[in-house]
Amino acid sequence: MTKILFPAIDLKDGQCVRLVKGDMGQATVYNPDPAAQAKAFEDQGFEWLHVVDLNGAFEGQSVNGAAVEAILAATTNPVQLGGGIRTLEHIENWLEKGLARVILGTIAVRDPDLVIEACRQFPGKIAVGIDAKGGKVAVEGWAEASELGVIELAKKFEGAGVAAIIYTDIDRDGILTGINWESTIDLADAVSIPVIASGGLASIADVVRMTMPDAVKLEGAISGRALYDGRIDPEQALAVLRGEGRGK
Repeated sequence: MTKILFPAIDLKDGQCVRLVKGDMGQATVYNPDPAAQAKAFEDQGFEWLHVVDLNGAFEGQSVNGAAVEAILAATTNPVQLGGGIRTLEHIENWLEKGLARVILGTIAVRDPDLVIEACRQFPGKIAVGIDAKGGKVAVEGWAEASELGVIELAKKFEGAGVAAIIYTDIDRDGILTGINWESTIDLADAVSIPVIASGGLASIADVVRMTMPDAVKLEGAISGRALYDGRIDPEQALAVLRGEGRGK
């Protein structure tokens, strides 16, 4: 199975931004037009899109809905969305608008039964976002830490039909230090649910690392700043994942 490299569009106040370690005060605007950015990623050859409503994650409700709808209109690629989605009604509303997958984060900690019910009602459409700081799960847009361990939370959803777990190491997010492969692969080995690596993807070396034998259970990885800053060449990265090159 070819691994997926998910380009990330993080939305703050209707614009495409990147944060440093989840700090809303450290936002760099990369494109004021998220829909144009979505189309650009499609034109570069990417086949999925990862979108986060940052304001929504902090406020517990959808805030950048108009920007998300514009993205859905601009690309034919499947889109997964996280940030502030907390109810079955909210999930259904977004799926009806054309999302391929909804990512549940805070609510997965607060109400695991809702996630399980969502998987039952919307099979194949529910992903769980697990964001960790110091090995513990963080919630409410990373503003609050819990006492829950990452693997402990993930195991609550075994057999529920979760399409994927998106695992983010907050301490590495947006600072280009490389993905926390050890923790990510430990999680992938602990559950049968496909895992997507997130947080810190820095260079083509991280893309190559995804193709190694011990990472076979990973569905892919998310890239934000490295793509926006030109540290990764999309054509080269996608060729590596297709097995056509080993990178440099």
